[in-house]
Amino acid sequence: MPEDFSGKNLRGRNFKSRQDLAGANFNYADIRGANFTNANLTGANFSYAKAGLQRRWAIFLVLVSWLLSGLSGYLWYVNGLLVSTIFDTSSLENQIGSWTSLIVLIVFFFVTIAQGLEAALGLVALIIAVAGSFAFAFSFAKSIAIAGSGVIAIAGSGAFNGAVTGAFTITVVFVIAIAVAVAIAVGGTIAFAITFAFTIAFPIAIVILVAIVGVVAGAGFNTVIGLLIAIAGVLLSISIGWQAMKGNQKHSLVRNIAIAFAATGGTSFRGADLTNADFTQATLKSTDLRNTILICTRWYQAKMLDRVRPGSTYLQNSQVRQLLVTGQGQGKNFDRENLRGINLQAANLADTSFIGADLSKANFQDADLSRAKLKQTQLDGTDLTGATLTGAYIEDWGITNTTKLHGVRCEYVFMRLPTKEDPDPLRKPDNKQEIFADGDFADFIQPIFDTLDLYHNQGVDPRAVAIAFKNLAEKHPEAELEIVAMEKRGDDKILLRAKTAAGSDKSQLSAEYFDDYNQLKALSQSQQLLLVEKDKRIISLENMVDTALKQPKFYTQGNTNMSDISGINIQGSSNVSGIAGNNSIANLGTISGNVSIALNQLPDATDAEKPGIKELLSQLQDAIIQSTYLPEEEKAEALKQVKTLAEAGKNPQESTKQKTAKTAITMLKGIFTGLPAIASLVEAGNKLLPAIAKLFGLG
Repeated sequence: MPEDFSGKNLRGRNFKSRQDLAGANFNYADIRGANFTNANLTGANFSYAKAGLQRRWAIFLVLVSWLLSGLSGYLWYVNGLLVSTIFDTSSLENQIGSWTSLIVLIVFFFVTIAQGLEAALGLVALIIAVAGSFAFAFSFAKSIAIAGSGVIAIAGSGAFNGAVTGAFTITVVFVIAIAVAVAIAVGGTIAFAITFAFTIAFPIAIVILVAIVGVVAGAGFNTVIGLLIAIAGVLLSISIGWQAMKGNQKHSLVRNIAIAFAATGGTSFRGADLTNADFTQATLKSTDLRNTILICTRWYQAKMLDRVRPGSTYLQNSQVRQLLVTGQGQGKNFDRENLRGINLQAANLADTSFIGADLSKANFQDADLSRAKLKQTQLDGTDLTGATLTGAYIEDWGITNTTKLHGVRCEYVFMRLPTKEDPDPLRKPDNKQEIFADGDFADFIQPIFDTLDLYHNQGVDPRAVAIAFKNLAEKHPEAELEIVAMEKRGDDKILLRAKTAAGSDKSQLSAEYFDDYNQLKALSQSQQLLLVEKDKRIISLENMVDTALKQPKFYTQGNTNMSDISGINIQGSSNVSGIAGNNSIANLGTISGNVSIALNQLPDATDAEKPGIKELLSQLQDAIIQSTYLPEEEKAEALKQVKTLAEAGKNPQESTKQKTAKTAITMLKGIFTGLPAIASLVEAGNKLLPAIAKLFGLG
């Protein structure tokens, strides 16, 4: 029975590493300062919960920010004094130093406003480095007492002043900006107004107070100059802090530091499992979510989600946070974003672009994906139940047998992205007056992944095919073999596709089938007839294969025919390869099946922790098949090279086999070249190819 903490005061409670909190109810609970580090919170309900800092921690952080801002105000005044001696006519050295300081400040101000604080800090660091070089030159010159040392002294003084000004500028701008950002991150409503006002007023008050003391002490005009420069610097710092917390990317460094500082002592979910957890309308400021598992976690209308410490999760993207909170992403661009496990149930995503994005294990139930661009989008394990896909562009999208398409609402889709020349590329259904009926889309588009592809490439013997398939079905009733498609390829080639039960060893089934088929094919006609006798199933299948081979060619491109097999109780006879484009899926399945046969002839690794050639090539085969970036033609070529490696792997130390392997590995590297760095196949290739080469004695 899940624990019920609804409405309870859990401030500061320690739930660290608790594994018994799956499905727990924290509805309306006060979890400020609570520690859920590494806890199992799968399916937990945090709706309307209040996370963040406990009051004493919030007060402490605000006081620290005040002290930092006050100290920075004083340092700004000192910085102003370095410039104020520009009017000191009694000392050329002071004037040179002051002019240098003023130039450094002006450059810093302009670069900060135009390009952001990080760019300005880099520039000041360069100035300090140059100043250090001048100081070293001055020291060296003085030590050997060369002529003109007075000029060097003046130059050295200017460099020193520039270095000091740069260092002060970095310190005070950074500290006040972070203090302001912390005030914004920690405060809220009335408390925020008071906190923010004090954070702004404190450094200015310090500056004015120091200036008054200077005037009373007789510092005169220099004090006024220092005061003006200090106030300008404080205002710039305040502006940076404000913009940072408003999401200005130019000042992301300040924001990240402030958020991390403000999350100290707040609610911690670091390393916790929040799969399917619900944070609807929860308050989440000052919350640590680093290294958290966020699969299908719900954030709808969550408050202050922009104040969490997101780490490397998808919450670090401000546009993604806004989408999660509002559910409104119409027309937005999320190309190539890693949104794995994101929960966008019932979200408005019409016209949104997800080109190359990873949406695996995401929740899109009842979402509106009308006209969405889903080219090369990874959708492994994604739940699209009840989603609307009318007008979506699904070129090379990466659905798998775990993608849920039940109840998808779709009138038509496009198999390519639109262009000016062709705004409606490869519309399905082809007839623009026709639309999918309810439930038709899933049947039309979902590939048949649990199929056994039996490709016969020459001299097809229909009777041997029929007998061998019947024998295989009787020998393996657990595989639940059922013919679902038959495709003619060329003049005398045919693909027989059979549906199998989940988990069936298709490689072993294929090997057994072709062993039997080749033996049957070698028999005479009379011997085959003795095996057939009066078995109507064999006769029916034989006639079907014979009819398919005699069919005329309906497709001039691709050389592929779909036989008419509707008369023998076969379900799902849609030409799936034609849907996917270029009629290549069946061919890939055949090539992959041949690779599997070759791999099964290799010995298993003796040590489970040290994979051999068979295991490494199997991993490479899977990576190639699952790649969403590699074109079908190149997939076919890559699989052929894997088959070559498998055949060479029978005698990996033989010189001729090593040469063959080296050529195949080189070919594979060439095929993988040019793929995006984020492609999983690139990572797999970089890991597996060197290991394979080493086993062939090539490493």
